[in-house]
Amino acid sequence: MKNRSAVLKSLCVGVSLTAIGAGLPALAQDADTASTEAADSSQNSLKLGSITVTAQRREESANDVPMSIQAFGGEQLDTLRVNKVDDLQALVPSFSVSQSYQGVPTYTLRGIGFNTINVSATSTVGTYVDEVAYPYPFMNSGPMFDIERIEVLKGPQGTLFGRNTTAGLINVVTNKPKDEFQASISADVGNYDTWNLEGMVNLPIAKNVQARFAIRSENSDKGWQKSISRGEDRGTVDKLGYRAALAIQPTDQLNIDLSYNGWVNKSDTIAGQGIAFTPPTDPANATTTSAFNEPGLANFLANNFPTSGEQADWAPSYLRSMDIGAGQGIKGPTEEDSKFHAIKLGVDYTFDNDMRLVSLTGYNKLERNAILDWSGVPYQILLQDVSGEIKSFSQELRLEGKNGIANWLVGGYYGKDEAVDGNRTMLRDNANSNFVSYASYLLTVDPTLLGFPASTAGLVSVVNIDPETGQPYSATDLLNSFQTYYDTGDFESRTWSIFANADWEFSPEFSLTTGIRYTDDSQKYVGCSGDVNGSMQPNVNVFNRVFFTALYGLSAPPAALPENGCNTYDVTTNSFGPVKSDTKEDNVSWRVVANWTPDSLPNTLLFASVSQGYKSASTPVNAASKSEQNAPATQEDLLAYEVGVKAGLFNQRMQANASLFYYDYTDKQVSSFFPDPIYRALARLQNAPEGEAYGLDADVTWLLSRELTAIGGLTLLHTEFGDFPTTDAAGLPTNIQGDPFLYSPETTASLTLVYDKPITTNLGLRGALSGRWQSDSTAGDPDNRNYDIDSYGLLNGSIGVYSLNDTWEFSIWGKNLTDEYYWQQITSNANVILRFAGQPRTYGATLSYKF
Repeated sequence: MKNRSAVLKSLCVGVSLTAIGAGLPALAQDADTASTEAADSSQNSLKLGSITVTAQRREESANDVPMSIQAFGGEQLDTLRVNKVDDLQALVPSFSVSQSYQGVPTYTLRGIGFNTINVSATSTVGTYVDEVAYPYPFMNSGPMFDIERIEVLKGPQGTLFGRNTTAGLINVVTNKPKDEFQASISADVGNYDTWNLEGMVNLPIAKNVQARFAIRSENSDKGWQKSISRGEDRGTVDKLGYRAALAIQPTDQLNIDLSYNGWVNKSDTIAGQGIAFTPPTDPANATTTSAFNEPGLANFLANNFPTSGEQADWAPSYLRSMDIGAGQGIKGPTEEDSKFHAIKLGVDYTFDNDMRLVSLTGYNKLERNAILDWSGVPYQILLQDVSGEIKSFSQELRLEGKNGIANWLVGGYYGKDEAVDGNRTMLRDNANSNFVSYASYLLTVDPTLLGFPASTAGLVSVVNIDPETGQPYSATDLLNSFQTYYDTGDFESRTWSIFANADWEFSPEFSLTTGIRYTDDSQKYVGCSGDVNGSMQPNVNVFNRVFFTALYGLSAPPAALPENGCNTYDVTTNSFGPVKSDTKEDNVSWRVVANWTPDSLPNTLLFASVSQGYKSASTPVNAASKSEQNAPATQEDLLAYEVGVKAGLFNQRMQANASLFYYDYTDKQVSSFFPDPIYRALARLQNAPEGEAYGLDADVTWLLSRELTAIGGLTLLHTEFGDFPTTDAAGLPTNIQGDPFLYSPETTASLTLVYDKPITTNLGLRGALSGRWQSDSTAGDPDNRNYDIDSYGLLNGSIGVYSLNDTWEFSIWGKNLTDEYYWQQITSNANVILRFAGQPRTYGATLSYKF
């Protein structure tokens, strides 16, 4: 890694000097030579352009698409420094991203999201690159570069795109090979020792063959997080993304598009900020478990409440890397070691009657390894060594055409995913595990100390046997148990569907869009939590077996857990072992839209739609003491009603889009708990029977003058669960009827100003200022202040000069200019409640050159 960093740094400096040299003659021009463009400068001649999108699987203006859609072109994305999916939040108010403690992003659109830590879980917001599904959000962890446009489609998307989603989708369209030579290079430098480098070459290889190559490296050698307890930092970036594309036109009717996308991520994983105890471990509640908190933890939490994004803490590496008895340490740096490969083959053939046959083949492979410390404090509360691999294949075939009044398409889709998702957890200083270890020891001393009758001593003597040695566990074995364990899940998922869509133009003013898709989904799962080299054996073989035998009135305890065996308990079989499930479901998603373009209101589209969408079943990878924890949540469905308007106003200097929507949610997949006599509450997935979301979604683009454009967005949102009896984190029964959905602020607004003006005969000035504000929301129990996400606003900006012949540009930029302290994720490690803060102020300069 160091060798690659040195090479890229040298190249970055060389490119910067070259581009500066190329720009000096233009910079030397006298500002007095400035003149206006030869074109008519009358303000009345100004008109907004329109972005061409493929939201309905054919090219058309975004303003003509009868759905809520926001689209952004490549130049606009570059100006606003949108380099990853997360950056879209500044432009799309209804879209938000939060990072789970395992680094897996949670996408939420109009309040519809799925809060999960598992890399193997699909999202309610689908993501596509060049129409090929990236069904797992972590696949988007690489840099975003050389982009033609991004489309954000809101509402259920089950009829046209390959995989069903309830919230919407994001379609990233990359720049395709062209039939002329092009090349560009750009370099960034910034605080936190940031240095990024991006380059592109487009080559016309032959008359009907073109190739395009692009690469982006993102690096920072200084971490933005600072340890509260010692002089360490964390948060360095080391990402490399690359793309190669080949376009071939064997005939005028046949096109072949082959591309490879890949990335490598070796960045630091992010640390948390401990803010409070969980209720069962809070000394203020005087619980038995709270007596087992790590000495010094209460004092640390009381005196180090975070006030900025830089503050964080984690366990010292020399402590976590130690092996203590059977408790294997976690060695290595707290960073990612992940990579991604994606291959796409697109073939389309246009028949003489203008019908078109399209084939899209995709294959994605994700490999993830990472070390995470989400203790939030300088103790070994909870650390994880995670690993996973996903292989995802998809094939779509569709036929498109136009007959009479109908634009239509029919097709089929097949997808197969194979995933292995696992982690090894270490929690040496966690009050919960230390309590269980001590209780295991007390059982062997005197069962009555834990409330058991004296007769339980006979059962204890039966279970207190190491199955490998045949000897009783020692006091040291019992007290040092429950230090580490593994969780794993193996998935094989298949989906296939057939679909049809048609746009019926009954008159120049009125048309109707209809779409339908039948989908068949299946998922096979095998998973469990297990022992690591004997660490879990003493407490499981003694404590768990005694409790299960007494609790369920068993005639005999379950068989002993062998070393490295699966310790997930199933009461029906009275045994420890893997959990297996085979989920098979099908559904019919559909959409009907009425579109009206009245002659009396030129440049205006009115639409009303009803659509039904689904998200396939999901099975968690939990720290599963019991088999119920790894039971699947069945598919969720959302019935969406929407009415909207798209209007070109003031002689098309303003484009105003607005819609009112109502979502009727059934069987929403949520993370929840069920009661347990040993651990109080155990995590699981559950289907919430009822829920609803409704609101207003609006965006406006206004060409204020030839030089200044304003882009505004507003989302007003209400979400709430219906009747939903469940269990809270303390293991107590509750009903969350009326509670809002997670990560769903009631108000979100954005405003972007883009200024672009020639200032000499050779130079132009370009600047942008964008702000986003959201009201407060919740990441958990809305009645618990510790899970509140306070309202916050972020301001980004850039300003620079460029050559009017479009050869070079120099700009300075900043993100979170006001250095706002904010957080987008709050979670618990069963001992400490912790936040994951957003990045503080970043700034830098960019120099780019086009050949």
